[in-house]
Order: sequence, then structure tokens, then C-alpha cells
Amino acid sequence: MESRQLRPIYSALEQSNPKHALRECDKLLRKHPNLHGARALKAFILARAGEIQEALALGQSLLDTPAAMGNMHVYRSLSMTYRALARPQEEIQVYKAALELNPNNETMLCDVFMAAARNRLFKEQHQAAVQLNKLYDDQKYLWWMTVSLYLQAKYLDQEAAKVQLMLAERLIEKLVDRLKSTEELRVYLDVLDEQGKYEQMVKVMGAQGQLAKMIANDPDLVTLRISLLVKIEDWEKAMEAAVATLDERDNWADYKLYIEALVASISRGTDKSDQEKAVFSVQANLQKWAATTGRARGARLAQVALSTQLFAAGITDIAESPEKLVWSYIEAFKHKAICYPDVMQFIVAHIGNTKDSQREATLNYYQQQLEQQLSETRSSASQGENHAQAWVTLEKLRYLVQALKGDTDPGSWLAGIDALLAFGLTSAKARKKQAACSDMALVASQRIIQAAFFAYGEAESREQLHSALFKSLCVMEAGIRLNEGNFLLKLYAIRIYLYLSCYERARAIYETLNIKNIQLDTLGHLIVGHGISLGCFAADLELCYKSISFYDKFRSRMLNDIQSVYEEETYSNIQDFLEFQSNLVQSMQHDCTHRYALRGEGLEFGSSKETLAKWKEADVSSIEHTEESLDTLHDNRDTLVMGLLTPHNMKQWNLEVLTRSMPMPGRGWIQAFSLVPQIMHHLVCADADALRTKAAKLATLIDRDALEFSEADLLFARGIVELTSLYIKATDKNDIADHLDKLLDSINANLPEDDFDSQPNALFMLSSDAIRNLSAATELFTYMVSLRHALAAQRLPAANIVGPALSQTRKRALKLVNQLRSWIDKNGRLLIEEQWLNEDACAAVSRFVVESQKDTFAMVSKACTTSWLRSVRNILMHWEQCTF
Repeated sequence: MESRQLRPIYSALEQSNPKHALRECDKLLRKHPNLHGARALKAFILARAGEIQEALALGQSLLDTPAAMGNMHVYRSLSMTYRALARPQEEIQVYKAALELNPNNETMLCDVFMAAARNRLFKEQHQAAVQLNKLYDDQKYLWWMTVSLYLQAKYLDQEAAKVQLMLAERLIEKLVDRLKSTEELRVYLDVLDEQGKYEQMVKVMGAQGQLAKMIANDPDLVTLRISLLVKIEDWEKAMEAAVATLDERDNWADYKLYIEALVASISRGTDKSDQEKAVFSVQANLQKWAATTGRARGARLAQVALSTQLFAAGITDIAESPEKLVWSYIEAFKHKAICYPDVMQFIVAHIGNTKDSQREATLNYYQQQLEQQLSETRSSASQGENHAQAWVTLEKLRYLVQALKGDTDPGSWLAGIDALLAFGLTSAKARKKQAACSDMALVASQRIIQAAFFAYGEAESREQLHSALFKSLCVMEAGIRLNEGNFLLKLYAIRIYLYLSCYERARAIYETLNIKNIQLDTLGHLIVGHGISLGCFAADLELCYKSISFYDKFRSRMLNDIQSVYEEETYSNIQDFLEFQSNLVQSMQHDCTHRYALRGEGLEFGSSKETLAKWKEADVSSIEHTEESLDTLHDNRDTLVMGLLTPHNMKQWNLEVLTRSMPMPGRGWIQAFSLVPQIMHHLVCADADALRTKAAKLATLIDRDALEFSEADLLFARGIVELTSLYIKATDKNDIADHLDKLLDSINANLPEDDFDSQPNALFMLSSDAIRNLSAATELFTYMVSLRHALAAQRLPAANIVGPALSQTRKRALKLVNQLRSWIDKNGRLLIEEQWLNEDACAAVSRFVVESQKDTFAMVSKACTTSWLRSVRNILMHWEQCTF
């Protein structure tokens, strides 16, 4: 009977029509107010619709009705309700209430276990596993108990960890002879590892019979055994195991452990003759493997690693020369794209471990080898892909050596740029879209950017810096035209467009990267937030919503993945899933994105009533942060994605850092922009005490963590502090003139100059700070309008002073922003041609662009001008619609 009554609701949900489903619920409940299944379904629909409080109230009323828990419609719908609301304790309460009516029900007990497992409730998870193991003869539940104990020890109760791990070990020992898979073996090894019982781990992995077969067929376990032998300092057995493994397969992790064991063993005061014997034995093995078909690369790179580590350990007299081995490797594999990342780490490590007196000689050796080979490689580049790739590899090495030598001469960074540009962008091979040509264009772009910052990095030369960076954009866009799949070229283009305040083109290129899923967390920082700073408020908010949607979907999917670990008994995945879950749930980029979204929503238009309701109803409690909660955030942002040719700690040569158009937001920034909506909420709610506290905290934060904020962000945040002071003065019926003047002066000072068109450096001003400052002034003005609405709603006399002042400011802003728009439309492209193709330190690049890239120049010039126009038009529209 009830199933038939509920069928229309289920049908509407299956058709993704929650509104119709809710209507069917209400219709049914009018006839049958106490129909528990309908009430549970309504709670679920409300939860999915964001009506959280109403859903919780309805759910609690069902929990308070014990008889309802025997209804399977209630059981399923109410548990899904709490799952949708991320309320695991209440979800478990549903299952336990049902268990009281159906004691020892295996399915319900499993539901309790899974709900706890999905939500890191390890104690509850263990309790459910214990009960299942008592009631049902299934070895799976014994493993659930073991894993639960291990997770408690690792993540929860450090004081009880010793006992829990001991219990887990005892449980497994009963099953050692009945291990069915490497998954179960890994649980045993994890339990032993957490206790530091490495000798016992080695003993387990040295077992015979079925267990030995399982280990031999799992390459990761074979490598783990070698690493354990290294850890317990049984160097001889570690090397024997590594040799046995490497005789059968080529695995870089095994090479590393082999070398680590050797270096550690001979570093402990071994007799010199024994040292030589051991080293020569390893070298002979590496040479043997290098001679094996298909294994040369790994074994020869291991020779480089061995020599580098021997030098680092001070064992230099029996080691081969690292730089000569590196160069031998380069000569053998320079035609492969992987060659440069292979050797870069060893070159940097060796130079770092070389004495100052020898460092210059070592770098000169590399430079001499490069000079000898570059000329020959350039001349043969047109003979085929391998020859071209060899040239690219040598150019990357030249870049690294220059940086390691501390070269800051712009001229030397641009040496040979003509040949790079010609082959990479205009040769027959480039027209055939040869991959090496695209890489050549990238190296050329990196050199131009590097030279630009060395030539014009000082504040007084910034105008010329923008000219040089524009030329690099022309090179990058030409490269992208030839090879639209070059990810790194696009990343650098995005960076430089944003550096020149060109959001629209940067966003368009970003969209072609097809960044999605986890990349929204690791790479989202490349674009999210830049729209807010460049007047494209709605576009930035759209991107924020896309990212936040990913985080929400991920949380749901990750819960299912964790559950599948237990269902499929793939226990080795659990730690990876839990760590991945923690990193994403507590992601710094998530919080940054969420705060940018709040800023975007703060800029949305609405009537006085709608604006006040927005701030009054804002859920500010969920965004409050403490120092402790901030410390739990994980920074997953990938700053190494830009394919740097130098170590990231070499700041003068780190193009990722140099090309940032604004600082990377951190904990202080997140806390500050969590406080802004809280301040507006308390202001609208007339909570002066809370307002004083929050404003004081914001003022402290922006002073303490000023380096995390752009100048525009500081302008806005300081304006919010001043706005708060004005409001408090107004509520006390005190004179607000000083605070009002300060706020309006701050806004007016960041509007375009009245004589902007007559400024000799107008193009530089436009591409650097003009749009950013204007955006910040626009954002602050919008919040002042909210202040005025609050003063009027609270019938404070200050509203009659603030309103006319804002009207006057708005009138001036409309005039100046409109003038700026007209000036850009009329003069933007003309000035780019006049000022950004001048003969400067990048004269060779200018000539190349003028002579062979006229179409690309026109396209980039138009892209810059169009982007500036889009930003200014958006801002102008905002001022036009910001009425009160």
C-alpha cells in the first residue's frame, strides 16, 4: 500500500524533477500527515534543495518516532538525507534505531560500519566490525576489525596506539597461513611498519610457499623488501636482492636502493680496498645492464646517480667523474625529450656538493661541451625530429648552466635567440608542426621573459618590462598557432596576459586547457580570482562555482571509493584514499576559491531589501577560521607545473614566481576574506560589539600578513576596516565626516586620472595598475552602498550624509570610466604598435615579430586591447547598475 502511494514521488526523483517530487510529497502528506515514508522522502528532497534546517527538523521528528525506523522507506530515505547533509552521526543513529527493531541484522550492521568508515569515525567503525565478526563466520569481518584498529592507531588515539597495533598484529597472526591476497599481506606489513618492526617485516617477506609467490609477482612488494633491508642496514642482502631483481627487470626505484645500500655500506669506515671492490662490482653490474637491449637509459642514468652520490659522500677517489658521466648520458640520449629532466637533478646536486674552488671549473666544463656541440646540432636540426630534439635538449642545458653560473646579463640570455625563433616558428619543420619546434618556441619565450626581468625588473624600468613581455606573448601565440597542444606555452601565455592585465584572453586560453576534476584544485590558482581583480566579476564567479561544484561532487564520490575498499577488500588503497580525501576536504585552494566566490556574490546587484537580506542571511559561522583550523589546510597548488628549467629555489631564475601578477593567497588572506562577509553580516544585524571584534582582527591580519595581499586587495580590506569605523561612529550618533572622506578619497584616488589620455606612460598604467585599482575601488564602493542601505534601514541619520556623497562619487566614476573606455577603444592598439615594438634589450625579438609575425602581432595587440576594453566595460556597467 505505502509503496504504491510513494511511487509518484520516486518517479519524479528518477526523472530529476525534485520540485514535482516535493509537490507529490505535500499532496500525499495533506491526506496522510503521519505517513512516515513520505515524511522521510520530503526530508531528503529538502536536503538536496539546500533547505537544511527544515530537512533536519523533519529528520529529527522521525528519529524521535521509534516505530518509524522499522519502515524501509524511512530507513533508506532518512539515511540518504543525513548522508547528503554530511551528518554521519545522525546517519548512524538511523541505522542503530532500525537495529533495535531488527537485532543482529547483517545488512544494517554493515551500513553502520560503512557510514563510520566513509566519515573517518574509526572507533564506531571498529565497534561495528567487532559485532559483525562475533555474529557471522566471514573472514572479511576479521580484516575489517584489523584495518579499523590500524586506522585508529595511525590517525586518532596516539596514546592507545601501541595496544591497538598489538591487537591488530595478533589478529593477523591467526590468519598468516590463510592469506588470500597481497592486499591482506599489505595490511599486515602496514601494522608492523607502524610499530617500527622492520626486521619482522623482512622475515614475513622472506617466507616460503604461496606467500613467496605472491610477493615475487608483485613488483612493488619486491622493491619494498629491498627498502626494508636498507632500513635495517643489512646492506649486503639489500644489494643482493637488488641485483637479483635488476637482473630480471628495469626499475628505477631498485637502482636507487642498490646505490643507496652501496654508498651507505662503504661510508661506515670500510677498508679502502673493500670500498673499491664494492664500487667496481656495482659499476660492472650497471655496465652489464646498460649493454642489455632496451635497458641502456635506466642503467646509464644509475651510473650518473652512483657517481653523484659517491661525490656527495666524500668518496671521490674511486668515483667516476659525475660531469663526464652526465655528458656521456647527454650524448647518448639528447634526442629524447626526457633527457633534460633526467640529468637536471644530477647536475644541480653535483654542483651543490662541489667545493667553491671547483664549482666554476665544473660549470665551465659543461659550458665548453655545450659550445662545441650547439653549433653542430643547430646546423643539423633540419635533418629530422631527433636532430631537432637534440638541439632543444642542449638549449635547455645552456639555460640551466647560465643560471647556475649566476648569469644576470640580458644580452647573454638573448644570445642565439634569432636561431631559436627562426627554427621554432618559421622553418619548414615548424610549418609541419614538428614537436621539437614547439618546444623551441617555448625555450625562446622563457629566455625572453628571463632577459626582460634582468633588464627591466627594477621599479623604474617596469614600463619597458611590459614592452618586452608583450614581445614574448607574440612568440608564444605564434607557437600556439603552430601547435595548439603545447600545454606549457599556454600556461606561460596565461601568466603574461594576466601580468599585462588582460583577463579575457587569459581566460580563453585557460578554457582550451580542458582543466577539470582534481586539476581544478592543483591548477585552478592560475586563473581563479584574477577576474575579480580585473573587473570581470561575473566571469570569475562562474569559474568559482565550477570549482566548488567539483569539490562537492568529489566528496560524494570519495565516500563511495572508501566504501568500495571494504566491499572489494582492496585494503592497500585505504590510506591513499583517506589522505586524498583529507587533502581535498581541507584544501587551501578550495577555501581561496570559496572566498573569491563570496566576493563575487558581494558584487551582485539587488535592491536595498535584497542586499540587506543577502548579508543578514549569510551563513557566516561556516567560514569562521581559527589559527588551528588554518593549520590543517593542505596547499595542493602546483607551482612546478610550468616546466621550469632551473631549480625552483633559485628565485631570480624562477619564472613561476617572476610572472605572478599578484601574490598567492595564503592562510592570512583566507582569514581576512572570511572576515569581510562576517563584518557585513554583523553590520546589517546592528551587532556593534561583534563588528568591533571582527574589524580589529581584520586590521591586524592585513598588517601582519601584508605580503599575501595584492595592493588592490589591501586597498579593499583597509576600506572595509574604515567602513566599519564609520558605521560604529554613525550608531553612536558621532560625526562621520573624517571616515567618510577617507573612504571616498580612497575610491577617488583609484579611479582613472581625469587627464589619463595625456599621460606619457598611459599604456603602462593601463597594463599594470589602472584596471586593478579601479576594480578594487568599484568593489569598495559596492560595499559602501550596502553600508548606506543598512544605515537607512536602521534609521540612522548618517544615511542622509552617506547617500549624497556616494551619488557624487558615482557620477564622477561614470565619467572617468567612460573616458577610459573611449581612450582604450581609440588608442590602445595604436600605442601598442608605437611603444611595445621599440628597439630595446629585446631588439632582435622586435625585428623578428615585425618581419615575420605581423599577423600574430596584430592578433596579440587586438587580444590585449579587447581584454582591457572588456574589463573596463564590465566595471562601467557595474557603476551604471549600482543605484540606491
